[in-house]
Amino acid sequence: MRTFFTIWAGQLVSILGSGLSRFALGVYIYELSGSATQFGLVLLSATLPSLLITPVAGALVDRWDRRTVMILADTGAALITLVIWGLLASDQLALWHIYILSALGAILEAFQAPAYTASITLIVPKEHYGRASGMTQLIEALAQIVTPIAAGFLVITIRLEGILMVDFITFFFAIAALMLVHIPKPPPSKEGLESKGSLLTEVRFGWNYLWKRTGLFGMLSLFAVINFALGFFSALITPMILSITTPEKLGTVVSAGGFGLFVGSIIMSTWGGAKRKMHSLIGSMIAFGFALSLMGVSNNLVVIGAAGFVFFILLPIAAGSSQAIWQRKIPPDLQGRIFSTRSLIASSARPLSLLLAGPLADFVFEPAMQANGSLASVLGPFLGVGAGRGIGLLFIIMGLIIVAANIIGYMNPRIRNVEDEIPDFKAEEPSPASG
Repeated sequence: MRTFFTIWAGQLVSILGSGLSRFALGVYIYELSGSATQFGLVLLSATLPSLLITPVAGALVDRWDRRTVMILADTGAALITLVIWGLLASDQLALWHIYILSALGAILEAFQAPAYTASITLIVPKEHYGRASGMTQLIEALAQIVTPIAAGFLVITIRLEGILMVDFITFFFAIAALMLVHIPKPPPSKEGLESKGSLLTEVRFGWNYLWKRTGLFGMLSLFAVINFALGFFSALITPMILSITTPEKLGTVVSAGGFGLFVGSIIMSTWGGAKRKMHSLIGSMIAFGFALSLMGVSNNLVVIGAAGFVFFILLPIAAGSSQAIWQRKIPPDLQGRIFSTRSLIASSARPLSLLLAGPLADFVFEPAMQANGSLASVLGPFLGVGAGRGIGLLFIIMGLIIVAANIIGYMNPRIRNVEDEIPDFKAEEPSPASG
């Protein structure tokens, strides 16, 4: 596991730096525009380009050296951060700059994500896939705990320009870690050899491979519904909290979620998920659907923070269980294109939710939950009225959609029995190497 831990440590430092700038820029964007719609459009610009290019990126990752892909992606992301810093320092940073640069970062992420995920299969023994996924989630947890509080302090002391420069510097830790290790090439599989051909042929292969495996494709259809609902959470949690309190208290609530993610990541890192991963996957997703609904029932920050804590405990358990299933079923030399196609299908509805979330909040649900709004007399006695209550109602609806989707998904025998019906790939266990 030495190679994995070396890469993991470099990513930890880099993601902590990126978390600082992501939180500070999120507050900057909302305070600049005052609009949930504009905030959602920034998230859309950081999502849609990645989805559009991800099938091609995955096929190329399978052709190229995966370590090189990650180094180049991290280098490009560092340069994007430097450009944002330059625009801000010269007082020229505008929302349209952020749209464009977020889109470029999303394209780089389309290469980075499958290269990193597929590399884990090559350097981590099969029985530790769930734990490795938990360790990866642990990075996000630490970032979510530390960065909101640290960013609130650093905005005062070194300002947003200083935070961006810190982020730029931390990218070099990730790059240096990658340069210290060796990631072996994946052994060729029968399916991989049969799929060789033009780039278009290899891109199309990912779709055909999943279409023929009904259980895996059914899982992705379920994830598409879940990610649609979670898109509303991503786009609206910051506007909801900033509409009722200060950025400092937003940081506290986000950190509470980070502590939950930390706890969930530790659980997944040590436990690795249920023996039948589908049980821990579906069970945790049903529970965090209820937690998302709970986040919408009140403007009380303690209730929101507590529900967020539970929500984020469950997230790495769901993600780690899912990842372990996929890593066991897909041969390593196919994982770049298969995982990219998987990401495309599972996240296909997310751009729609990011596009809808802001306008629905700004022009439909928030006005409806004001004192004299169309829904105030019916739902006001239960949810309250005023700022943030329309977004809260959206959270309740989306949480219940997640619960219903998982119950329906588990009732499908192809999804429920996917671990039995689709065999694990057969390959030699990877032997860690460094150099």
